[in-house]
Amino acid sequence: MDTGILQTLKENVSKVIVGNERTIELLLTCILAKGHVLLEDVPGTGKTVMAKSLAKSVQADFGRIQFTPDLLPSDVTGLNYFDAKTGDFTFSKGPVFCNILLADEINRATPKTQSSLLECMAERQVTVDGVTRALEEPFLVIATQNPLETLGTFPLPEAQMDRFLMQFSMEELGSGQERAMVERFLVNEPLEELKPVCGREELADMQEQCTKVYVHSDLLDYIVRVVHASRKHSKVENGVSPRGTLAFVRASQGYAMVRGREYVVPEDIKAVAVPVLAHRLSLSAGADMRRSAEQVIEDIISSITLPTEDWSGR
Repeated sequence: MDTGILQTLKENVSKVIVGNERTIELLLTCILAKGHVLLEDVPGTGKTVMAKSLAKSVQADFGRIQFTPDLLPSDVTGLNYFDAKTGDFTFSKGPVFCNILLADEINRATPKTQSSLLECMAERQVTVDGVTRALEEPFLVIATQNPLETLGTFPLPEAQMDRFLMQFSMEELGSGQERAMVERFLVNEPLEELKPVCGREELADMQEQCTKVYVHSDLLDYIVRVVHASRKHSKVENGVSPRGTLAFVRASQGYAMVRGREYVVPEDIKAVAVPVLAHRLSLSAGADMRRSAEQVIEDIISSITLPTEDWSGR
């Protein structure tokens, strides 16, 4: 398994983004697992720059939608309009017809507009006026949202949250890293100088390789035990769905590949557990939603043990 392209991608994104090594690894994991990402953090932490850096590193079509309360579903998916010259209706593609879509501040759009992404994210297709059109592979949505501001925002429903493979935040920079970031952007604009280092075909090949990363049967049992424990936890009203179970496996395979292995180890599963599972939980009333969800997953992971053995299947 050739993972050199992944390392090149990581290094290329790091030309713009200072620190955030784990964030970059999780983002690459989502790409390999054909999953979508929700970056949730306060303004000014580099969410949009991170998404743009990844998009420019891959030679693929990039689309961006700035979500606002007046955005319509047709502004996302496209619409049919009457062409007076031909005397017929013509379909005008929306920005969702791309390979990497940045959905900036997704929670500022109304639920009706948010839901226009459901079919795109789950089935990689768009249906307008009864006609279904497939989206070109690879297709990745990187959505951002600010967790602090609530005025003029619409929380994503559970069905929408479940479409995201992972939800995570940018890492906090140390004083040295923040100084390095200032020096990097003080004179130059690294994002404008960034060149693609990976093509769509290469990315598609890596996604195919990801599905073949070996997962030991004991580790599959472990993943299922974690998911079932989330459904029985005292603080949880609704646990992780079966779709979340499959996402957990795929993310573990992707993370193993990012780490340069052809097989999954327990550390891979633990590394992706919170980003994959926490946002899929519905907690009991009165719970501190996000923090408690993360704590529930961490508690479950720490309570289930595995014997030490060779996980390579050889």
